[in-house]
Amino acid sequence: MNIIVTGSIAYDYLMSFPGSFSEQIIPEQLTRLSLSFLVDDMQKRRGGVAPNIAYTLAMLGERPMIFGTAGQDFGEYRTWLEDKGVDTRFVTQTPDKFTASFFCSTDQHSCQIASFYTGAMADDVKLSLRSLPFRPDVVIVSPTEPQAMIHFAQECTEMGVRYIFDPGQQCARATGEELRIGILGASVLICNDYEMELIRQKTDMNEADVLFHAEAVIVTKGAHGSSIYLKDRRIDVPAVPEDRIVDPTGVGDAFRGGLLKGIAVGANWEVCGRLGSVAATFALECVGGQSHEFTADEFRRRYEVNFGPMPL
Repeated sequence: MNIIVTGSIAYDYLMSFPGSFSEQIIPEQLTRLSLSFLVDDMQKRRGGVAPNIAYTLAMLGERPMIFGTAGQDFGEYRTWLEDKGVDTRFVTQTPDKFTASFFCSTDQHSCQIASFYTGAMADDVKLSLRSLPFRPDVVIVSPTEPQAMIHFAQECTEMGVRYIFDPGQQCARATGEELRIGILGASVLICNDYEMELIRQKTDMNEADVLFHAEAVIVTKGAHGSSIYLKDRRIDVPAVPEDRIVDPTGVGDAFRGGLLKGIAVGANWEVCGRLGSVAATFALECVGGQSHEFTADEFRRRYEVNFGPMPL
């Protein structure tokens, strides 16, 4: 299956704060907020939504293709992704910019404060899915420049290509009209529970409204698993218990990688959600979105311990 993964391509700078962010915030001083956190650890990791999703999907035996823009410092990253089974031939390198960067601090309660430098990602608005030499079977439109996301969604609709709309953190920046455009042509909407609430507020659309146009709405809920809303029912998929919690960065992207594997092989929605749940827990147990590793047997064993025989 030809799976195109759009979204940010970035380096992650991941820091650990040995305390609680909430304890540093004085509610009466929010209008004059000025905080500095002394972190005791920092790691630079390969990241970005598109490579994170593609990485997990490649480990599950697919050959996903990333479609996006990176900077002059992407050469080593490209080689590494190709070695992992990700197709990067549709990644455009911008010679006068650096690859986008994500700076994230995580406290002892897994709360996060983050900033994102756009860098070469801003050039995603110059890309067109029509430039591909083939018609994709499925596209996931994941967080990048909002105008690029809407453009990709519109192109998929015009080309008759099935797409998953994954607005993610761009729910906060996108207007209600932009979100509606992305949602109305999508086969699937996927977001977390907080993002779903933003979508409700900005678009006046709830799950039932989205399902008037889409086949599924998938809402992830962290430790509480995920819910898959279909036209005739709701499927609740529990989270897979972790051996340890290391870093929540990229967990949602791993979930999407597992979900896409299920879609690629024609699995039903419950199995798709379970595959996502297993993949997410592997990611939770490692630092960053591309540090987790598993063999096919290890993945199957974990699936079957939690859900019974894996029908793939």
